[in-house]
Amino acid sequence: MKINEKQTEAAKRQSTESMWSSLDKSFVWHPFTQMEQWNQSNSLVIESGEGNYLFDTEGNRYFDGISSLWTNVHGHNHPKINQAIINQAEQIAHCTLLGLASPPSIALAQRLVDITPTGLSKVFYSDSGSSAVEIAIKMAFQYWKNRGQTQKTKFVSLKNAYHGDTLGAVSVGGIDLFHEVFSPLLFSGFSVTPPYLYRDPLGGTEQECCNRAVLELHELLETNHQSIAAMIVEPLVQGAAGMLTYASDYLRKVSELCKEFEVLLIVDEVATGFGRTGTMFACEHEKIHPDLVCLAKGITGGYLPLAATLVTDEIYAMFLADPSEDKQFFHGHTYTGNALAAAAALASIQIFEDDDVITNLAPKIQLIDKELTEKIKPLSFVGDIRQCGMMVGIELVRDKEKAISFACDELIGAQVCHKARDYGVILRPLGDVIVLMPPLSSTKDELVSLIDTVASSILDITGSM
Repeated sequence: MKINEKQTEAAKRQSTESMWSSLDKSFVWHPFTQMEQWNQSNSLVIESGEGNYLFDTEGNRYFDGISSLWTNVHGHNHPKINQAIINQAEQIAHCTLLGLASPPSIALAQRLVDITPTGLSKVFYSDSGSSAVEIAIKMAFQYWKNRGQTQKTKFVSLKNAYHGDTLGAVSVGGIDLFHEVFSPLLFSGFSVTPPYLYRDPLGGTEQECCNRAVLELHELLETNHQSIAAMIVEPLVQGAAGMLTYASDYLRKVSELCKEFEVLLIVDEVATGFGRTGTMFACEHEKIHPDLVCLAKGITGGYLPLAATLVTDEIYAMFLADPSEDKQFFHGHTYTGNALAAAAALASIQIFEDDDVITNLAPKIQLIDKELTEKIKPLSFVGDIRQCGMMVGIELVRDKEKAISFACDELIGAQVCHKARDYGVILRPLGDVIVLMPPLSSTKDELVSLIDTVASSILDITGSM
């Protein structure tokens, strides 16, 4: 291609980028975004994806360092998932599950029961993580009502929890920045301290921190279990709170206490499920068997909206009765069990098996740990590094020794993530925590490059401090 042809092509691409950016600012309201600030910035408009990379309308390539908000598993534009969706579309794209059934949703339900923790036997579909949690909350509430124990109406959650943005999910959330404005709309419950050592004012060892958290929960359940329907937890990692990782054994002890005091255990695997922690589901690390499990995000490999709430036979059986008793579960979504999404999910699960994805994660996880230790931990403004499998949070602080945070209006995390784009990497912060959650299909070279980029971006932003 001649020089003037290249210049013309570049000008066309730039014009296209400008057009989409302008239209975006005119018509789109973005999630979790202050639109006043957004409208004054240059929009990055993603046009396509291939493998572990995204491409903007100017043709620039970016490594997808957050798996398109924790959803992409096997890379973009995967031929097997593409073909599964095409094959299904040639039959039917959607059929309601209200009064009808469809083969893809049936086949997927069977596969989900096969691969999730033992004891889960029934699948209720929805279309987002928030919905999956909302359904679990309503099921737990009605389970006790159907049993005649109408006093069990309260829920226990962890401080700093995030379980989604619908009102039930927000009611069991604990991030004031997201949830406080809606407090008049929410139901009340109990919250307990998670075993998060870095910000624990009492300090000590990780095990001491865990013991304190377990004791607090024990005291709460001992006193209030008659009124508590369920406890909900994100297993091993509180994602949106800043990738806060648990002390070991906490999840197992939570499970034991819930059983002891007859409180249902809801495990929110929306972010941690489908390989993110190094096992297919985070529950496997502690070998627990929850009463309800919520799935979404990676369930379709990052292709289509789909979620599922899985329950035990014991819970399901409590909704079986003569229709006149009104014990059925009055909840549903228009696109529940969508055929295209179910086909994508089935293809994604098959890729896990065909490519031995979980087994192949171990050396990648070890490499990430090594690279973080060597390249990120020594940096002056890195206060804490939290890793659980392929999930990483790097907390930036003004004073490393005293763990003093930057002022909120400095937007250090946002600056670092924006700088990473100059190196061809897409990241998104949680405050001043830099989140890394690359696709499971990332190569070792890509993971090394990702962490090199994070180190360079941190140095670029903090170097003059």
